Amino acid sequence: MSKSRKIPNRRRREIHDYDERDTTAMVDPEKPLTFGDLGLVIPKSPPTQVVSIRLPSALLNEIKAFASARDVPYQALIKLLLAESLERRRKSAA
Repeated sequence: MSKSRKIPNRRRREIHDYDERDTTAMVDPEKPLTFGDLGLVIPKSPPTQVVSIRLPSALLNEIKAFASARDVPYQALIKLLLAESLERRRKSAA
């Protein structure tokens, strides 16, 4: 559950002032602001994402056995097989 933050009266007045006045003169087009200048940080994309797929049991068992014989985690093997297959398809399409 997220807590709502109450905006202090001073800050609320400041926001209202910006809404009521033309602030274009405050912006210098020669020196654009960055998110860092504003104290903002863009969240980074996670390096991996969780996916859920259904595989036939026989195929999953075969993948697990293949991975086990090579002493590799089966999920790492699936990622490797997907990456290799995609690379081959890219090369053949080019």
